[in-house]
Amino acid sequence: MPKYLVMASYTAEGVKGVQSAGGASRREAVAEMVEGMGGQLESFYFGFGEHDAYVIADLPDNASAAAVTLAVNAAGGATSRTVVLLTPEEVDKAAGMSVAYRPPGS
Repeated sequence: MPKYLVMASYTAEGVKGVQSAGGASRREAVAEMVEGMGGQLESFYFGFGEHDAYVIADLPDNASAAAVTLAVNAAGGATSRTVVLLTPEEVDKAAGMSVAYRPPGS
């Protein structure tokens, strides 16, 4: 199952929600959402800086990951960005592929 990194930044409304319900409730809500999409939550961390929360989850496919991102962004408590994570073996496979490419201006 593909693995995704979701980086979320809370809005003021989202921060108030975390303050009132706690961080563990956010992890539980995210786990329920991911499991409802047929996936599994691997990890959930809060952080300082550009993003407030970092989630690693397995989801069935890119459409499921996109649906999660759309739902989070539409809800208004946070904005999120999703990155598809690749295993070293997937990168090895990609590196061994022959690609026909012509750079601009050639």
